[in-house]
Amino acid sequence: MTAAADLVLTNAEVHTLESPDETHEAVAIRDGRIVRVGRAYDIELLAGVETRVVDCGGKVVLPGFIDAHTHLPMVGRSLVHADLSEADSVADALDVLRERAAEVDDGDWVLGFGYDESTWDETRYLTRDDLDAVSDSAPVVAFREDMHTAGVNSVVLDRFGDEMPDDCIQTSGTDDRATGVIVEEAIDVLWDVTEPDREEMAELVHAAQDYATAHGVTGIHDMVRGSRAPEVYRDLDLAGELDLRVRINYWSDHLDALREVGLRSNHGRGLVTTGAIKTFTDGSFGGRTAKLSNPYTDAPEETGQWVVDPDEVHELVADAAAAGYQLSAHAIGDLAIDTVLDAYEATDDPRGARHRVEHVELASDEAIERFADLGVVASVQPNFLKWADDDGLYADRLGERRLQTNRYRDLLDAGVDLAFGSDCMPLDPLLGVDLATNHPDPEQSLTVTEALRAYTSGSAYAGFDENRLGTVTPWKEADVVVLDESPWEAESIRDIDVAMTIVAGRVVFERDA
Repeated sequence: MTAAADLVLTNAEVHTLESPDETHEAVAIRDGRIVRVGRAYDIELLAGVETRVVDCGGKVVLPGFIDAHTHLPMVGRSLVHADLSEADSVADALDVLRERAAEVDDGDWVLGFGYDESTWDETRYLTRDDLDAVSDSAPVVAFREDMHTAGVNSVVLDRFGDEMPDDCIQTSGTDDRATGVIVEEAIDVLWDVTEPDREEMAELVHAAQDYATAHGVTGIHDMVRGSRAPEVYRDLDLAGELDLRVRINYWSDHLDALREVGLRSNHGRGLVTTGAIKTFTDGSFGGRTAKLSNPYTDAPEETGQWVVDPDEVHELVADAAAAGYQLSAHAIGDLAIDTVLDAYEATDDPRGARHRVEHVELASDEAIERFADLGVVASVQPNFLKWADDDGLYADRLGERRLQTNRYRDLLDAGVDLAFGSDCMPLDPLLGVDLATNHPDPEQSLTVTEALRAYTSGSAYAGFDENRLGTVTPWKEADVVVLDESPWEAESIRDIDVAMTIVAGRVVFERDA
C-alpha cells in the first residue's frame, strides 16, 4: 500500500517547467520529496489522516526560485540597518540615514545600503559633506546598490583614509580634497571593520531568509568573503532554523583553507553545500570601474580598472581548477569577460567544471560563441535591465552600447547555460522575470517560460543540482512556490504575490497564515 503524503497541493495550475506547456492539477509531497504530480482526483487519494491538504483555488505552482548570485547577509543588513533602496533623492537618503543615526548608540556606525543615484533627478553620489550633515561624530557610510561605490563622512576618512588606496578615493578641487566617494579596495577596508560578529550575522540571516522566502526563493548561491555567514548557515541548518538551500561560493582568499580541510565544490550535507571559488576581475558600470575596450560615454578618458590583475586571474583559475574546484568570476565589461574566458579555456575541462562568469553585462558576439563552445555558465542578473532604458544608467555610461548589454536571447540561442540571480539589487525573482521578458531591446527578450527556467532549472544546473532541483517532477526535492496569478497571463509579473513557499517539503512562508 502506498504511504500517505505529508502535504498535498490541489486545485492548482502546476507547471513542471520540465516540458513545454506541461501542466497538472495537484502535487503530493512526502519526506521532503515530490512523489506524484497529476490529476487532483488521483493525487487526493494519497491524502491520509495526518496529511495537510491545501486547496490552492486555481493558484499557480512552480519550482522554487534559486537565486544564483546573491549576498544574503547584505539583504539582512539593509533590513536591519538603513535601507536606502527606496530613497528617491539625496535629501530622502539623508533623512533615512538620520533616522538610523537616532536609533544607534552615540558613536556607533551608521550604515545605509542600496542607494541608486541613477534614479534621482540629481544624479550624483552621496559625499562626505552630505554625510557630515548626518553626523560629525559617528562614522557614516552609504553603500551604493552595486557595493562597488560608497559615500563616507569625515569621521570615516579621518579614521581609515590612510588604509585606503589613493586611487580608490575620489578627490576634487585644487587642494585634491577627498569628496568622501570611495570605490573598490577602499570599500574592502570598511567591509573588514564593520563585519558582523556571529550573533549579529545570525540576526541578519534570519531577517534576510524571511524576506527571501516571502519572494518565493527556495535556494541561493551566496558569495562569501571573510564572513561568519558559512558558520551561521551550518548552525541554523543543524538547529532546524535554516529555511533556504545555501550554496556557498567562497572568495579566492579562502582557497588554501578550503583545500587544507578538504572541502571541494559540491561537498556538503543538509541544506548547505560548498560551491565555487569566487574572484573579481573588474568593477561596475555605476562606479565606471567595469573594464571596457572603448571609453565610457560620459568619461571619455576612462575605460575602467582591474580589481584583480589579469595575470592574477589566470594564476588563480589554473590553481583552483587543477584542485578540482568550480570557478566563479565577476566580469562586467567586455575586456573583463574576455579575460575570464581566456583563463577558463586554458583549464583541462571547463565544460565538466561548469565554470561561471557572473554578470556578463557587455559581451561581444565572439564571447557569446566562446561561452557555448567552452560550456561556461552565464550567471546573470535580469534586474540590471532597470538601468537599460534610454534615460538610464547604461545610456549615461555607454551611450548606444546600452542595447548591447545583457544579451539573454543571444546567449540562450547560442546554447549557453543561463542562470538567473539578483545580486540583491533587489532580491526579487519575479521582478527579474518581468524585466527579462520585456528587454529594452525586444530582440533580446525571453519568453516567460525561458525566464522562469533560468531562475529554476538554469540556476540548479549552475550548482550541479539539476537532478534534484529545478522542476516539479517526481522524486525531486520538494522545493515549490505557489503564486496568486499566472506569470503567463498577469499584466505585471513583478506585482504577482507569493502565496506559499515550500523547501524540502516544509512550508517556510505562507501569506496571511
